[in-house]
Amino acid sequence: MGKIIAIANQKGGVGKTTTSVNLAASLGVLEKKVLLIDADPQANASSGLGIDVDNVEIGTYQILEHSNTPREAIIKCSAPNVDVIPSHIDLVAIEIELVDKENREYMLKKALQSVKDDYDFIIIDCAPSLGLLTLNALTAADSVIIPIQCEYFALEGLGKLLNTIKSIQKIHNPDLDIEGLLLTMFDSRLRLSNQVVEEVQKHFNDMVFDTIIQRNVKLSEAPSFGESIINYDATSKGAANYLHLAQEVIKKNSK
Repeated sequence: MGKIIAIANQKGGVGKTTTSVNLAASLGVLEKKVLLIDADPQANASSGLGIDVDNVEIGTYQILEHSNTPREAIIKCSAPNVDVIPSHIDLVAIEIELVDKENREYMLKKALQSVKDDYDFIIIDCAPSLGLLTLNALTAADSVIIPIQCEYFALEGLGKLLNTIKSIQKIHNPDLDIEGLLLTMFDSRLRLSNQVVEEVQKHFNDMVFDTIIQRNVKLSEAPSFGESIINYDATSKGAANYLHLAQEVIKKNSK
């Protein structure tokens, strides 16, 4: 049975989509079967794997509405062993459309039951908010990875997200676990980056992944070519970081 991992943080620009795309691709390279679900209306995870988002007819919007099944939404992409359920700008409307529906927080969980056994890992790229889309992702997920940028406001909002996770554990998903906190955009030359790493490791100990994602030009360039960092430049620092993270995730889930 597949492990569903949501990549969530209500702060934008912390590396959620970069992590979703490249963790999925790295797990695929390590011969795990992966489904990447783009649950962000910006659809960057979809375009980051070469999908033409303007021509998406069936995607996350339709499976949340239950007008189509996940299997009908799945698209093959260039990353080996990775399937994608793409997003589209129309996903913006889903928060309003689901608001009056019964059990609206469980729409994604219910939809994924039919494909959960087909994959080793299902990765959900969440929107940068704590709205109904993210709530659906966290209710459907077995665990959550929280990317934290190695910059000044890194811990701002983390308490709010952890409180949201606690309330989801209480009300909707008692089995939701924190897979780990992932430090991203690390620059070893900056004293501030090093201070953030020390602070996070001191406060959260074992909850923090050993892998730290370093700032890397290739990592920034890859999405504009519609490729994961593994396809774009397998020899780069970014590729090494995400492969190491994938190995950590596999090891953690093989116990």
